[in-house]
Amino acid sequence: MDETPMPKSRLSPLEPRRVQLDYHESMRSQVQQQLCNEVERLERRIETLRMTKAPHAALMISTYERMISRKKGFLQNWDL
Repeated sequence: MDETPMPKSRLSPLEPRRVQLDYHESMRSQVQQQLCNEVERLERRIETLRMTKAPHAALMISTYERMISRKKGFLQNWDL
């Protein structure tokens, strides 16, 4: 087995990273919109389930309510 050392690469000095704040704001906006849409969909599902006599409706409603709570908590924690 040949054990020749691997050539060492010279690291060039790091250039300062340019942060595009508008890009990050756009991402925040997209995340906020997506979560708001998901919350609305879950709320509509809950309303539909409340009108049905599905055998596991209460369990599904409870699960959806927890999901809504977590999504709203995420929005609040990240000021979205």
